[in-house]
Amino acid sequence: MIYSSKYVIDANNIVKIYQNGSEELKVLDNVSIKVSKGDFMAILGPSGSGKSTLMNILGCLDLPTSGQYYLDGLDVLKASENELAEVRNKKIGFIFQKFNLLPRLTAMQNVMLPLLYRGVDEEEAGELAKEKLTILGLGARLHHRPNELSGGQQQRVAIARAIVGSPQLLLADEPTGNLDSKSSREVMEIFKELNQQGNTILIITHDAEVAGQVKKIVHIRDGKVYENN
Repeated sequence: MIYSSKYVIDANNIVKIYQNGSEELKVLDNVSIKVSKGDFMAILGPSGSGKSTLMNILGCLDLPTSGQYYLDGLDVLKASENELAEVRNKKIGFIFQKFNLLPRLTAMQNVMLPLLYRGVDEEEAGELAKEKLTILGLGARLHHRPNELSGGQQQRVAIARAIVGSPQLLLADEPTGNLDSKSSREVMEIFKELNQQGNTILIITHDAEVAGQVKKIVHIRDGKVYENN
């Protein structure tokens, strides 16, 4: 079911409970969060705060125990598995702490993958991948495999892969967690430029310095969220 909304993310009263034998563990406790088109936002919280669980739900990798979640107007809880797979491929660009690049593929092949899954012609996918990698300063590294790239370069490949299909949302999980200070600053500058170009970006992080560079911060602790005043 689709409804019109100005929000890319419109999540209300999200609860996530894990069953551990006879005990229930409430990881998310009535979490509500809205992300508007063009937002540049961080969800900031320590380890064990529930932020990874929240990211998995917002990224349609997991479903809440209860609550409502609309992603770009789609009622996620009523969507089929096929619809959710299409959402993950077309509407969300994922960027992970550990890059999640396929080691046997070149930078360009890694970036082409989501387009090929979508059915884009291989030649067109290659041109789009080359364009994004060149914009991100990797024009001379198109045919290098991940183990031939630095951590910062691998994250740039991951960002290129995330944006190549022009998704409605970029969802970044600890995107600077495996990077040195210089590479972290460079990646955050890329995010700022992407946001200025109109991309909606949500960063999940434990790093207050990273969160301090976005436009809006939502804090999460013990499964509850609190917005900055």
